[in-house]
Amino acid sequence: MKIILTGATGYVGEGTLLELLKVDAVEKVLSVSRKSTGIKHEKLEEYLVSDFMQLKEGDEHFKGYDAVFFIAGITSVGTPKDVYVRISQEIPLHFADIMPDKERMTYIYLSGAGTSPDGKQFWQQVKSKTEAEIQTKGFKRTFGFRPAIMKWAKGQKHIQTMQYAFIVFYPLIRLIGQANNMKEIALSMLTLTRDGYHKFAIAPKDITQLAKNF
Repeated sequence: MKIILTGATGYVGEGTLLELLKVDAVEKVLSVSRKSTGIKHEKLEEYLVSDFMQLKEGDEHFKGYDAVFFIAGITSVGTPKDVYVRISQEIPLHFADIMPDKERMTYIYLSGAGTSPDGKQFWQQVKSKTEAEIQTKGFKRTFGFRPAIMKWAKGQKHIQTMQYAFIVFYPLIRLIGQANNMKEIALSMLTLTRDGYHKFAIAPKDITQLAKNF
């Protein structure tokens, strides 16, 4: 499989990338980001762009891929609403618009546990709207990926401070089905690309099962 990945310099994106590169079934990963990952691997190609909104339809870099794993994002904490909408909605939707060969591609949007059109928090509504619009873009398959707690991958450098606080409780959180590791994140996305799934919103328990199915 050939995968387009955004957000590879962030926590979830870096962990996912490291795990994808270990999988024999993954032939190539194209990392699209504003800065280099610093990772050197024969399967990895980097496409550095200063502004995602300036990317155009027909860009040769995006031809011949099986899926987009759109993981780039930002926390809503302390982020102005207009900036949050641009990063969490306008950019992923624009990225979806310019993709070629949509009829054969899977588009997975990293949303988050708690995403809901009826949510009281601003981020919940924004991501819910993004999920809804992605489903109208003409892809073979689309999924709203909604993980909760995620344990970092071996060798990962970009680890959010809050993850160190959660790690103490990781075994318990995993026991109740609300935690995954980065290997499961990567493998579940590959399973979704290869096999599809019976629902759009992918929760932590789905991630665990999908990873086992790869």
